[in-house]
Amino acid sequence: MSADKDLISVQQARDLVESAAQAQAELARFDQAKIDRICEAMSRAALAEAVRLGAMAVEETGFGVADDKREKNRFAAEDVWNYFRGLRTVGVVSESKDVVEIASPRGVVAGIIPSTNPTSTAIFKILIAVKARNAVVLSPHPSAARCINESARVMREAGVKEGLPADAIGCMTTATIEGTEALMKHKQTAVILATGGIGLVRAAYSSGKPAFGVGPGNVPVFVERTADVPKAVQDILTGKTFDNGTICASEQAVVCDAPLEKAVREQFMAQGGHFLSAAEAEQLAKIVVTPQRSLNPGIVGKSVAIIAKMAGLNVPPGTRCLLADVAGVGREFPLSMEKLSPILAFYVADGIARGAERCYEILRYGGMGHTAGVHTRSREAAVRFGGEMPASRVTVNTPTTHGAIGFSTALPPSMTLGCGSWGGNVTSDNVSPLHLLDIKRVAFETRPVKSARPAVSAGAPASSYVPAQAAEPQRARPAVTGPAASKINREDIAAIVDKFLAGRQPEASAPATSLPAAAGSPVEPEAEAGSMYAGPIVRHATENGSKSNSGGPAASASANTNGNRAVVDFVSEDDVKRAIQKGEKIFINAKTIITPAARDIGEPAEIFAKG
Repeated sequence: MSADKDLISVQQARDLVESAAQAQAELARFDQAKIDRICEAMSRAALAEAVRLGAMAVEETGFGVADDKREKNRFAAEDVWNYFRGLRTVGVVSESKDVVEIASPRGVVAGIIPSTNPTSTAIFKILIAVKARNAVVLSPHPSAARCINESARVMREAGVKEGLPADAIGCMTTATIEGTEALMKHKQTAVILATGGIGLVRAAYSSGKPAFGVGPGNVPVFVERTADVPKAVQDILTGKTFDNGTICASEQAVVCDAPLEKAVREQFMAQGGHFLSAAEAEQLAKIVVTPQRSLNPGIVGKSVAIIAKMAGLNVPPGTRCLLADVAGVGREFPLSMEKLSPILAFYVADGIARGAERCYEILRYGGMGHTAGVHTRSREAAVRFGGEMPASRVTVNTPTTHGAIGFSTALPPSMTLGCGSWGGNVTSDNVSPLHLLDIKRVAFETRPVKSARPAVSAGAPASSYVPAQAAEPQRARPAVTGPAASKINREDIAAIVDKFLAGRQPEASAPATSLPAAAGSPVEPEAEAGSMYAGPIVRHATENGSKSNSGGPAASASANTNGNRAVVDFVSEDDVKRAIQKGEKIFINAKTIITPAARDIGEPAEIFAKG
């Protein structure tokens, strides 16, 4: 039965990507106004359903708080769209005298959606993908497939009314590991947005596709000695308890500056925090981790009351968060890990240097590159602390949960937070539509390049130019025009050029496959020494020995030949298309570089042959 489910999932992934690719080809032709109308409609539709979708997510997964899910849906639908509403993603997006930047969509985006933030992440990824003129196919976590599919349906229907191709938004209904891998590795998948566990993110990076993966967030927060203690504690509890701690940027450990310890403890107790005894903390640790020292999924997103009951603890009514004094960081201290629930580890350190050192340890144990927080009245202390953190976001005097995603800070609003090279991610940014665009740059010459050859005068025939003498390679010769030009013999030019090219042949090269240019016939001179095209031009030979002047693989043909078959060094998509039109083969060997697009077209057409 499981094997059948895997096969269904794999086939579904293939079908959705292929349909999405066709839809994206249509989407890519839309102008900015139409794209924005579609996104506006999808934003409004998701916002209108924020409450219902939030309730569905809690009902299906058992994680979090329905009203907090609603707020996350609102943030993804409204705040994200309002922030990027005016962003140009079509045509020329930036222009100066020297460089013109033109946006191009990536293609089909594979969006991997977690169970902790299912509906909000789906809304977010659909919006940023379509804003950048991409199609998107979602792979939902199996335990949240229903609410994720419903989120996709709501947005798809709203978009279609404004002209969105229906297949531009797809969502798998049967999601397995095999199906998700098929989605990520499909040849028509252009880029992956992976939100989930470490294993899934690693699979995304090993898929062979560009991927924006995000790592776990074992977030420490330092309460520095100049902090406003009541506000600091309030912010920490607000972030930690929001949606029962299911956002990866939520606080996981408090590091208190020693002079503030008494005041901080009092404020936590006054605002709904409950400090456990050493024995109670040990009881709690037993249900937080599995025997393999990984996080117990049974506590993720659960309330204090449920967790306390699971651990056999009695806590005061109205307790918002459990706190435990922890002596160190690592496997021997289970509560020092990311807990994704209203549980905080508590440490004391004397001074910003020791506090930063402890925070560094916490990040290193499962949170590298994600987020850290600091509460201080000193801007200098905040910057100093931030400089010590291996974190992509360091929030100051705000809940890390809300600050990292751009809700309470000026960071770009996002539900996908990159962890940079610290966390093995390709970016440290808050992921946005900008990451789903390719930018083409049209660059005009700003510094002329000296050449030993003369420039061609306007309207002058090619035969009216005298080649530069080898003895004076650095001095450009003026173009020859007027009566003198008619005295120049084309045969003399051909002979001079052939002699020059022959002298430039590599010593170890085999005989070129091209024939000597006949006197008076057009000659292709070698490019300037040191240029990217320097070296003799070898024409591509077909299997019957005839020459091809297609300008395709010919330009990259190696001097290494096999009979009349010239082996090429590089093959592009255009080269393959030309060969198909001409009914020719392209001869390659193990060293030939073939672009992915060229391979995708050439292999089914059996264009490639071993040279």
